[in-house]
Amino acid sequence: MLDIRFIRENPERVQEAAAQKGYKVNIPELLSADESRRELQTKADELRTKRNEISGQMKSGKPAPELIEQGKVIKTELAEIEDRLRVADETFLALLKAVPNVPLDEVPIGASEDENVEIRVWGNKPQFDFEPKNHAEIAEAKGWLDKERGAKIAGSRFVYTMGDLVLLEMALWRFATDVLTNELVLKEIAASAGIEVSSKPFTPILPPAVAKQAVFEATGRLNRQEQTYKIEDEDLWLNASAEHTIAPIYLDEILNEKDLPRRFVGYTTAFRREAGTYGKDTEGIFRLHQFNKLEMESFTTAETSYNEHLFLVAIQEYLMQQLGLPYHVLEKCTADIGRPNAKGVDIEVWVPSQNMYRETHTADYIGDYQTRAMKTRVRREDGTIVLAHTNDATAFSQRPLVGILENYQTTEGDVVVPEVLRPYLGNRAIL
Repeated sequence: MLDIRFIRENPERVQEAAAQKGYKVNIPELLSADESRRELQTKADELRTKRNEISGQMKSGKPAPELIEQGKVIKTELAEIEDRLRVADETFLALLKAVPNVPLDEVPIGASEDENVEIRVWGNKPQFDFEPKNHAEIAEAKGWLDKERGAKIAGSRFVYTMGDLVLLEMALWRFATDVLTNELVLKEIAASAGIEVSSKPFTPILPPAVAKQAVFEATGRLNRQEQTYKIEDEDLWLNASAEHTIAPIYLDEILNEKDLPRRFVGYTTAFRREAGTYGKDTEGIFRLHQFNKLEMESFTTAETSYNEHLFLVAIQEYLMQQLGLPYHVLEKCTADIGRPNAKGVDIEVWVPSQNMYRETHTADYIGDYQTRAMKTRVRREDGTIVLAHTNDATAFSQRPLVGILENYQTTEGDVVVPEVLRPYLGNRAIL
């Protein structure tokens, strides 16, 4: 959530920012609800003070009848005010939660992902002397992918992944985890990118794949209509990405500044409705209802959070460069960065069969938007307590497999293994 004090001081900016992100919010209505609850809170505090005064007088001797009557009146008034205050607080909180984070000034203004801005390009696109196949054709021919049986068991956009494709995917997880838990490698990545940031390694974590609704809402990630599955008759929603259940790990907790940053690399199977997708996006493993992800999540102070974001992007680029996959980096526009984000970066791999780049990674700079609702705080060295900042970013999903299958395909229909992954595959060079 945003700080209500910031909204009071910048109502036009917050209203404009919400519109730039594509969210319909009513800031005047929110401020009116805020004023109403504050007035009720003041009245309730005044009545409690009077109640306490009368209670003190009653203890000093035999209370006068009029004092007893006055106490009864105050008790009735206070109960009524507290009921109204409870409703006012709920109304205010619902309106406040609907307000998206304000984008940083550097975020390009745009109405759709088509207005994201390319900021870097890396790698050489492969040149084939044959017509390249798409990743689904390659995988199905090898017996690595069975969408028919997946659909028979679970419905469309569920698949069985098998054989060497499973081993290749596991190699991705092992490779990324080895990088993220190696302080020397992280130090080199930061130095190469010219970023002043801690080289503290990431802690591997296997988080829950579900979260309670209130917890999900606190992260700003619950999206009922477009992506999130609910478990029937339970107060539980399936995670749509690993960071959704890593971010709230310190719910209602205070971290010590000396222990920051706290970094996690977490793996989960994730679930998304992916409503409205069609065509080539539903082939193979590009856009499934069930998929696997390895995510980075970090907790920092406000002063270090922006460099942390840049560092996570640098790690993403390092991982892609080590795979030898051509990609470009996009600064996401206002309409594409999401409700809790103040800034977002995407990395997209070159997909030869589509003659275009497709998303493999995203990095979200969130600031204190999540931690305000989660009440995740930091105790400074001087004892003061402030809100922590959060960042999250993809380490790997299954989508880089699409890039590997297509960019490393051979005339024979085989796939060359990127050199960095070969040690995880018994030093095999070809699949």
